[in-house]
Amino acid sequence: MRFFVLITALAGAGWFYNFSANSQQTAAIRWERAEASAASKSGSFAAGNWAAYDGEPNGDHFSALGQINRGNVGKLKIAWSFDTNEVGGLETNPLILDGILYGLTPAREVFALDGATGKLLWKFDSGVPGRGHDRGLAYWADGQDRRILAGIGSFLYALDARDGKPVPSFGDNGRVDLRKGLGRDYLKQSVNMDSPGIVYHDLIIVGDSEPEDYPAPPGDIRAYNIRTGNLQWIFHTIPHPGEFGYDTWPKDAWKYAGAANNWAGMALDAGRGIVYVPTGSAVPDFYGRDRVGNDLFADTLLALNAETGKRIWHFQGVHHDIWDRDFPSPPALLTVTRNGRGVDAVAQTTKSGFIFLFDRATGKPLFPIVEKSYPASTVPGEVASPTQPVPTAPPPFARQPFTRDMVTNRTPEAHEWALKQFDRFISAGQFVPLSVDKITIMLPGTGGGGEWGGPAIDPATGVLYVNSNEIPRLFALAAPPAPGSEGERIYQDRCSSCHGLNRAGSPPAIPSLNGITAKLSDGEIAQTIQHGYGRMPPFPDIDDQQAKAVIAYLKVPGRVHKPSARSEQAASGAIQKDEGNEPAYPQDPFKTVGSLYFLDPDGYPAVTPPWGTLNAIDMNTGKHLWKIPLGEYPELAAKGMHDTGSSNYGGPIVTAGGVLFIAATVFDHKFRAFDDRTGKLLWESTLPYSGNATPATYLAKGKQYVVIAAGGSNYGGGATGGTYVAYTLP
Repeated sequence: MRFFVLITALAGAGWFYNFSANSQQTAAIRWERAEASAASKSGSFAAGNWAAYDGEPNGDHFSALGQINRGNVGKLKIAWSFDTNEVGGLETNPLILDGILYGLTPAREVFALDGATGKLLWKFDSGVPGRGHDRGLAYWADGQDRRILAGIGSFLYALDARDGKPVPSFGDNGRVDLRKGLGRDYLKQSVNMDSPGIVYHDLIIVGDSEPEDYPAPPGDIRAYNIRTGNLQWIFHTIPHPGEFGYDTWPKDAWKYAGAANNWAGMALDAGRGIVYVPTGSAVPDFYGRDRVGNDLFADTLLALNAETGKRIWHFQGVHHDIWDRDFPSPPALLTVTRNGRGVDAVAQTTKSGFIFLFDRATGKPLFPIVEKSYPASTVPGEVASPTQPVPTAPPPFARQPFTRDMVTNRTPEAHEWALKQFDRFISAGQFVPLSVDKITIMLPGTGGGGEWGGPAIDPATGVLYVNSNEIPRLFALAAPPAPGSEGERIYQDRCSSCHGLNRAGSPPAIPSLNGITAKLSDGEIAQTIQHGYGRMPPFPDIDDQQAKAVIAYLKVPGRVHKPSARSEQAASGAIQKDEGNEPAYPQDPFKTVGSLYFLDPDGYPAVTPPWGTLNAIDMNTGKHLWKIPLGEYPELAAKGMHDTGSSNYGGPIVTAGGVLFIAATVFDHKFRAFDDRTGKLLWESTLPYSGNATPATYLAKGKQYVVIAAGGSNYGGGATGGTYVAYTLP
């Protein structure tokens, strides 16, 4: 019956696909996939529910609903909106089960709404302060025992789905402290769970977000019993002695090294019992003297036994990452055609614009991957990997590298200015090691290419849809001046990688901290340091006295870093650790000067458009089907400069009605619907704030709705808030 309903929905939408010659067998395989997808949606994952982050644990962002389709999507109207009356932004992909929507506020309160009306049913306030980018929730049920699993700061909560109250039998009166069990003093660990875990039977498998410089905890993957909160298994992403991968790090690195963490979320093949876990880079992001080697399992797609945590296979996407090239999103499970038969696969998008595709059972690449040679590092102490893995197909969905002919031509003045800057930079493509006191330009930047929103998959066709950022970033290493105070030392260690050694940041996405003490009170700054705000992660390990020291440093005019004798001394290897007062973690002689956007004098990307795109790629063949600009700058559009594309965060969803929904764009506050075959715009609506989140679609009282969390941008797009907006047909 579900197969008939799906075919009817697709046919009613005018569904078709441009199959190649001799395609009858391929078409049959694809329809079998559609049937299997629809038939698999039962229980919590019935077609009318959105029961997991990104729709289902398989990460495909797909809905078998077709009530809203290509022919009628242009008639969508706002059904309801729910204003949390908070500021701080939203990145949440909500859950919807049996017509009830579960979401998060900017202050990380959990709530339930009537999915048909937006009426508030309950709200839970943990009392944990902070306004972080919490991206979603997880759901588990056993009969009438139904639980919402919420990561809030350093804690994992189990809430009764009926009323939002903590489940007393879970952990410590309803919560587990994720700082514990990492083999280090838990009070000194900075752990923030901002992407939801994966539920497998009675387990919830979790990762976390961590600092990107020392000190940082290890990024261990952990599974907890949902009934009790007890730790069931742990996988060390920084291997301990005797574990696979230990020899890819310096001896005893597991005692001090940090990160290699899963911050982006996971995907699950429930039938095989395999959880797919992408990880990020190890600390520090841009200098690896203290972690010479390939650093398994940083920047790795791990396939783990979901029941035991044992490694089944792995693929490392970046060896010895010194470019912050984390795997930025959950992978997506799909089935592709090989030699006339379906092969179950897993696709991983990347910040670089690459897509890696594997047989999900064995890890065998389904498109060849070659180890390409790259230059050695010239930085003392650094040993860059001589090769990096590059897929032969599909072609990158983002431009790489930045070449001289790509310098902006928005105006003659902007072009001339940017060209002079470009000629000062190093621009040699992906995986070129950074230099000391020389700027390297990176395209895509560390914000993607692909980002945390991840791709959508049409299971009937094997087409992958992914949005991309194409804004270059600038990086350099430098030897910072000797800290003149404890506050400056902490700032250099914990803050300079984003805000820069000179505290200038890279506005509007990364604010300058020069003059910040005139805008915010000491209490507000301390609150932000310790509990986070927007994109800024919390640093709960920085105590009150240390926070005061940082604030005192910020009140002193900053010292502008310039190439100096100290840089030359460090480059010669003469700078050593202070052995008389060495902290428990390494002190490196070089730090990045900051994460700077390459913008023209008017604040626009100094590269030719498009600055953001939406892409459709046939994963059966590796061929690109279409690419369109995604987003605009309203002030440029008013002057006739349309379709520039823009920064975009949050992913797409695709439906059996042939519609691709995406918000994501930072500056124009639009929510859009496209024809998934062609990329033609079918509908758009202006949101109260930018929708930097992934939408969801569901049934409530027999009607299909699509909902987006619109909270404004933590990436420089103006005011922030916290409003959920739902649409349906009249």
